[in-house]
Amino acid sequence: MYRILLAIDTNQERIDQAVETVTDLPGHEKISVTILNVFEEFDAVDEGGRVNSESLYDESNIPESVEFARKRLEGTDIEATVRREHGEPAETILRVASEVDANAIVMTGRKRSPAGKVLFGSVTQSVLLSADCPVIVTTTGQ
Repeated sequence: MYRILLAIDTNQERIDQAVETVTDLPGHEKISVTILNVFEEFDAVDEGGRVNSESLYDESNIPESVEFARKRLEGTDIEATVRREHGEPAETILRVASEVDANAIVMTGRKRSPAGKVLFGSVTQSVLLSADCPVIVTTTGQ
C-alpha cells in the first residue's frame, strides 16, 4: 500500500488541485490517503486578556474543506482517513507523515514573492527542506 499524507487548509481551489494530484497518481487501488488539517497554534492578546489557540482547538470540529476532500476521494478506489491536529503547521505535517509512515506528502503551495516568503515564512518550503519522504507540491494562483 502506498501511503500519502494530504495536507490541506481551507482554500477550495488549493484543495481541488491537491485532490486532483492524488487521483492522477497511478495505481488507485494501492493508495491510502490521510487527509490532514492543522489548526495553527497562536497566542493573541485582546481586551479580555490573553487568548491561546489551545483553548479554541476542538479535534472533532472538522472543517468543511476536509469533508470536501474526503468526499472527492469517495468515488475512487483510494482509501481515505481524516486527521485534525493542533500545532505549528510544518512541524505537525512532518510529525504526522512519520506517524502514518507516509511514502509521500502532497500539498499545495501558495504563490508568494521571495520577500513574502521571508516575511511570512513558508510551510511548503519548510516541509520540502525537512521531509524524510518525497513531497509533491502543486500550485494555484492563490
